[in-house]
Amino acid sequence: MQTVTAVAHRGDPYRFRENTTDSLRSALLQGADAVEIDVRLTRDDVPVLLHDETLKRLWGHDRRLRSLSADEVRRLTRGGVPTLAEALAATDGSRVMVDLPVRLDRRTAGAVLDVVRQCGARDRVYYCAGAEAMLAVRAADPSAEIALTWTSLAPPRPAVLDAVRPRWLNYRFALVDQALAARVHHGGHLLSVWTPDTRRTMRRLLDLGVDSITTNRIDALCTLRQGEGAQGRRAP
Repeated sequence: MQTVTAVAHRGDPYRFRENTTDSLRSALLQGADAVEIDVRLTRDDVPVLLHDETLKRLWGHDRRLRSLSADEVRRLTRGGVPTLAEALAATDGSRVMVDLPVRLDRRTAGAVLDVVRQCGARDRVYYCAGAEAMLAVRAADPSAEIALTWTSLAPPRPAVLDAVRPRWLNYRFALVDQALAARVHHGGHLLSVWTPDTRRTMRRLLDLGVDSITTNRIDALCTLRQGEGAQGRRAP
């Protein structure tokens, strides 16, 4: 069985609240090669970790993140929502996949990439989202590493691939079969999948030769990988 990059989806959400520094640290302790985080901007353009547009689901406040300053977010969540800079410090040299909102303009992408640069993390951060968001990232940083999220069985058009220049193609796991895996690899891309959480599905994907699995059950993936004799690796 080939090696596969184990990516922790929002950290270790079955043990700690997703997208928190405790969750990220726990995932790395479980053996994750990389952590996936969701990044959005506050009203004052500070990148913070939050998947939703509001604080309601995770933090009980029906307030839109974009209407709040970073200080207000910190107060409402008692410091529970980390900034991107804090998350990069907490991951301490490990690989980080930054998942960005679908509607992402170049200015917003620039704010995120500026923090990554200021933290000296360009060599360990890569970005994922759909084509529109990844075009904004590519415009902001011609050398950024990109995992293009694709949700259709129809392959990305050549013009999209030429413009985005992704290293990875990132698919919902249920879409992936032998033909798709072969097509992605034949095109010269690495294949990333999200988010299988059962061992049976993980085994199927490993047998198909995927290069990276993003999961909420990083402990299960790392245990399975170890039991099958496959060695972990840093995302290449």
